[in-house]
Amino acid sequence: MHQHEPPPDDLPHQAVALRRQGLSTRQIREELGINNWDLRPLLAGEPPPEWTKRPRAKDDLRKRARELRSQGWTYDQIKTELGCSKSSVSLWVRDLPRPERTRTREEASEISRRGWEPRLRAREEERQKTKKEARDSVGTLSDRELFLTGVALYWAEGAKDKPYARRETVLFVNSDPGVIHVFMAWLRLLGVEQERLRFRVMIHESADVRAAEGFWADQVGIDPGLLGKTTLKKHNPRTVRLNTGSAYRGCLVIYVRQGADLYRRVEGAWSGIVQQARSTLG
Repeated sequence: MHQHEPPPDDLPHQAVALRRQGLSTRQIREELGINNWDLRPLLAGEPPPEWTKRPRAKDDLRKRARELRSQGWTYDQIKTELGCSKSSVSLWVRDLPRPERTRTREEASEISRRGWEPRLRAREEERQKTKKEARDSVGTLSDRELFLTGVALYWAEGAKDKPYARRETVLFVNSDPGVIHVFMAWLRLLGVEQERLRFRVMIHESADVRAAEGFWADQVGIDPGLLGKTTLKKHNPRTVRLNTGSAYRGCLVIYVRQGADLYRRVEGAWSGIVQQARSTLG
């Protein structure tokens, strides 16, 4: 360790005198020609002049936080009001008495909502940005792309032939209007005439049946009177259903008459997709 020469006997008095005249430590070092290591013990107990004290950026926030805490505000309320972290609030006011808990559940919910709104808004903007980029990247569908999309869609959602129940029919059921639009475009691509299509609605009896029939007829471009008889599902009061309200439209059933040949083409195309997918797995 480096050893320093002890300062002369009059240096302590000179250092203190200069400090009391309002000089900073740098000015005193220059005046006495000593380094900071030697000066520090000479000024022990001597407060720095006011002009050398830098105001802290959060002093005003700290003062306001203490005022609010004295008025009975909680950490969460102060954090939301001042826009600072809860840990900072705790550091500033933890020596003050804890207020009685008078916040209602509604107030707590409002505080939480206000704190989360900017974060949720940012998440929603990012979500919509990602969706738009993905949508724009699709571009124009070729006939082949639409054909393969329709085959996969039907095999996921349509009725299928079983060894124990031979039925080579094309029957498609879905509640998503977008899925219905893709399926209808696929049928048109395959040359299925409108006259071969039959439509009907499946919906819970407790829903607005007329509105649902009008909705689905509009989606496929037909008069509601051309829909088949609607299938009503019995309402079970013990079941907690989430698909309720004005947005609930049930499902649309699409049946293709004389569809055996079409079904065989779909099943064969699906087998080809599976075969190609397996080959990529090695």
